[in-house]
Amino acid sequence: KGVDVLQAYATADVGLIAYESPTREGLILDEGVLVEIVRPGTGDPVAPGEVGEVLVTVLQPGYPLIRFATGDLSAFMEGASPCGRTNRRIKGWLGRADQTAKVRGMFVHPPQVATVTSRHPEVARARLVIERTDNADAMTLRCELTNSSVDQQGLAEQISVSIRDVCKLRGEVAFSEQGTLPNDGKVIDDQRPLD
Repeated sequence: KGVDVLQAYATADVGLIAYESPTREGLILDEGVLVEIVRPGTGDPVAPGEVGEVLVTVLQPGYPLIRFATGDLSAFMEGASPCGRTNRRIKGWLGRADQTAKVRGMFVHPPQVATVTSRHPEVARARLVIERTDNADAMTLRCELTNSSVDQQGLAEQISVSIRDVCKLRGEVAFSEQGTLPNDGKVIDDQRPLD
C-alpha cells in the first residue's frame, strides 16, 4: 500500500526508451535515445500523432544502435508532459508492427504493400484488408487518394496489376474518403476468423 507503480518502455537491446511520470499522460522519452515513428515496412516517417513502428537510435560507445526497429507500435504525443519534463512523449505500447499474413499459400509482407502504393503517387494511404469470403481468402487494398478527381476505375485497374506483380496474388481495390482509414499503424489487417 502507498506505492505508486508507473510504466516504463524498454527493450533488451536498447534498455530504457521511455518512462511514465506521476501525471500518467504518456511516456516521456529518455534523454539518451533518439526515437522515430515510421510506417511499418517502409521506414518512412508518419504524420504527427499517427501510429507507426518505433525506431530507436542509441549512440553508446560499446554498442551503438542506428534506427533499431523495435517491432512495436506507438505514436508521438503533442506538447510537454504536465509534470514539467520537456522531452517528447509517446502514447506507450500500442501493439506489434510485424503484420505478415499468409494468403492462398503465399506470404504478404508490409514492404510489398509499400511497393504497390509507391508505384501510384495518387495513393496517400493504404491498408490491405484480408477476409475470408465463401471459404476463400480475399484481399482488398483500401486506399485514400491525394485527389479524389482522378479516374478511379482506371487507377483501380492499374493498382490491381501492381498487386499481382508484387504480391503474386489477385487483389481488389477500394477507395475510401481521406481520413477514414484507421490510425492504428496497421498496413495489413487480417480480419479472417481464427480456425
